[in-house]
Amino acid sequence: MDEAEVLPANYPHEWEADVVLRDGSVGHVRPITPQDEDRVRRFHSRQSDESIYLRFFAPLRELSPRDLRRFTHVDYQDRVALVVTHRGEIIGIGRYDKIDTHSAEVAFNISDHFQGRGIGSVLLEHLADIAREAGLTRFEAEVLPQNQKMLRVFADAGYLVSRRVEDGIVQVHFDIEPTQASESVRLSREHRAESISISALLAPKAIAVVGAGRTPGTVGHEVLRHLRDGGFTGQLYVVNPSADEVLGIASYPSVSSVPAQVDIAVLAIPAHQALGVVEDCAGAGVHGLVVISAGFAESGKDGQRLEKRLLRLARDSGMRVVGPASFGLINTSDQISMNASLAPVMAPAGHFGLFAQSGPLGIAVLESAARRSLGISTFASAGNRLDVSGNDLMQYWMDDERTRAVGLYLESMGNPRKFSRIARRLAVSKPVIVIKSGASKYGVPPGHRVRASRVEPEAFTAMLTQAGVIHVDDIHEMFDVAQVLIHQPEPRGNRVAIVGNSVQLCALTAQVAEAQGLTITHGPSSVAAEAPVERFARKVAKALADDLVDSVILCFTPPLLGSEQEAIALIDDLAADSDKAMVATMIGTRGVGALATAGPRVQGLDQPPRHLPLYMAPEDAVRALAAATRYAQWRRKDKGEPLSRAGIDRTGAQRIIEAALADQGSGAELTYEQCQRLLATYGIDLWSRRIVHTADEAVAAADELGYPVVVKSLSELVRGQATVQGVRVDLGSAGAVAEAFTSLSERLAAYGGEFAVQRMAHPGVSTVVTGTEDALFGPVVTFSLAGVVGEVLRDIGYRIPPLNDVDVVELMDSIKAAPLLHGYRGTPQVNRSALEEVIGRLSMLSDDLPELASVVLNPVVAHPDGVDVLGATIRLARPAKRKDIRRRALT
Repeated sequence: MDEAEVLPANYPHEWEADVVLRDGSVGHVRPITPQDEDRVRRFHSRQSDESIYLRFFAPLRELSPRDLRRFTHVDYQDRVALVVTHRGEIIGIGRYDKIDTHSAEVAFNISDHFQGRGIGSVLLEHLADIAREAGLTRFEAEVLPQNQKMLRVFADAGYLVSRRVEDGIVQVHFDIEPTQASESVRLSREHRAESISISALLAPKAIAVVGAGRTPGTVGHEVLRHLRDGGFTGQLYVVNPSADEVLGIASYPSVSSVPAQVDIAVLAIPAHQALGVVEDCAGAGVHGLVVISAGFAESGKDGQRLEKRLLRLARDSGMRVVGPASFGLINTSDQISMNASLAPVMAPAGHFGLFAQSGPLGIAVLESAARRSLGISTFASAGNRLDVSGNDLMQYWMDDERTRAVGLYLESMGNPRKFSRIARRLAVSKPVIVIKSGASKYGVPPGHRVRASRVEPEAFTAMLTQAGVIHVDDIHEMFDVAQVLIHQPEPRGNRVAIVGNSVQLCALTAQVAEAQGLTITHGPSSVAAEAPVERFARKVAKALADDLVDSVILCFTPPLLGSEQEAIALIDDLAADSDKAMVATMIGTRGVGALATAGPRVQGLDQPPRHLPLYMAPEDAVRALAAATRYAQWRRKDKGEPLSRAGIDRTGAQRIIEAALADQGSGAELTYEQCQRLLATYGIDLWSRRIVHTADEAVAAADELGYPVVVKSLSELVRGQATVQGVRVDLGSAGAVAEAFTSLSERLAAYGGEFAVQRMAHPGVSTVVTGTEDALFGPVVTFSLAGVVGEVLRDIGYRIPPLNDVDVVELMDSIKAAPLLHGYRGTPQVNRSALEEVIGRLSMLSDDLPELASVVLNPVVAHPDGVDVLGATIRLARPAKRKDIRRRALT
């Protein structure tokens, strides 16, 4: 769409999205506009007679002005239409027209030239989500029986579709509320498309290096040399209008003049030349761009504007972008052998997939891998992370058989919510190791597009734990852990044996092991430092044979008779027939077994070789083994089931929210009664209360509610004081209520605030459950005990919705004060199921309704017979568009 076009006043910008199509290319989804009449006419004119008949049930070769106006002039409420565009032209149209308050008729028209790319599925997915937000629950469609492609779009979407034939036309009906099947289909399609998209970047058949010159040391020259010397198996071209050849490789004046289909173009040119080159690449049908060049968003506002234009041009043309300021891409596969990076030497081949952002970190990561002889499968540097991110690489690694473990060095995170769900799926089969200090406004590299977050750093850590991700502090620890995960069997439990040739080193190792949560069931056992290698090996064999041992930790220092390599080789032989993990600390050595000193490139590895991971210090070895053990435990545990949505009225909740925002503008604080009605739509029973200003009003309220009651101050100042009591409980008579009100109002006069009367709740454990909408993370749910423990000691648990039943349980158990819920020192255990129900329903409420800026349930009193929700505050706000919505979109 031309930027100069005037959009309707009610044009819904939030419906715009870039999506990866089935073939890995990118399409742009947006609402239709009145200015699209000519585009729709051109789209229609290119369609075959068959496609026209299948869409309109008639040979409608031309669209009348009346039809064009009807198709392009919609109100974005009762009549909604979306288009998918490529290079500004429409390649797909989807629309729905409201039939009644609950249902709408849906129809699609896909370009003949773009069939088979999943455009119809994308449009259905987006229209269904928009319709749900508008309160619709059902789609209907009329399809000719011979239109099998469109019938498959409906059948394959995961909804429960009913059909009937009337007058030779198939009537299709289905509910559009997400189901487990439809969500699975959506995520599977997203994964497959994004995986294919990245695969085309990492396994190209032809690469053009734009800007490669003859001068050694310049970026383009060096990248070209690295590709040539690395043995790239595909076709290699140079684009340089000032040269006939560079490094013996033919040069062409433009990408479009290259006499072959170019899959990726590596841009090593001044930033101000980028748009012209990208336009040329778009015309040549290039799939992706690797922008090594700097001078974009990291350089200031002009660079930000240039970067934004580059992204729009690339995505409108169906291309993916790596960078700008990228260190490049590497694929060590024999079939590809691609070093399209600034790394002067091809990385050793192996099974570790690596992702970094900035160039300096790319250098550090690759050098660390080489020093340890830990081979990699693929490497990508996102630079400014304009388009391709760690999320995309994880989608690819999920399918890549050569990759057995994944490491990501994240300087920033643009879409944590999407990261969480992709990482969780990947971690089920392959370990994911992440270096990230936390979520903060500090330390975000220049040029990275990151929304400001208001949540505590603990929320980020909790998100990684929830997803099964291994969170480490630095590069060394990442490779420490990777050595175990790639080259050793998965630990079956936390029972360890310690064997060494130094009593002192064994004792130190044992202390560290216990601190890391490992249980020592064998040893520490030590031979003398001067003992022969064979004696040491016998002790190792005994530990491996012990049924009470899951893993073995070796620690030895010179002089062990015989060479270090002899000891390693002997231990490798012992471990070869064992299914138990083994790590070793050998002072002054770090790496993997025999490879630690050899270092030649290993080609064509189908299975990771079993080698002994070596560490310089006991702390490193034990920490790595403990991380691998915790990951193995996470893999084996129950991953949970989706929460039941029985009794949830999302449409009713949306009506309450819209009415409140209509009355109070862009932000609103709900009244207590509005909180009651809103929470009730999600099955949360908020107890009634009465605001009172006099003793007589307090007594009248107690008579109405029924005795016994409590009288409490609503002042935030009082609730924040650990030493000031603002409540009187178990008041069983009018006199007691009057006396309590009078006493409290006089004593707390300096704190201000109102007073409330409420029925007396069951005795139990007071907790706080909150949901907060964060600009970066989306909804964040917390759980804590009420009062000082949660507020002052910050003993708070965090989770990122959507939650399943296991997530809810783990959230409750994540706080240090959790034993109070289980019955502490003779107190009765609370009804955990009832508390889990409240937390789960609040998580669904927060997940479904981004307008909920803040929901605080305080207190939620858990007791043996159930849960009493005694207080709530809810604040509404018009949110920014979430980074990860329930329809596919690149962010």
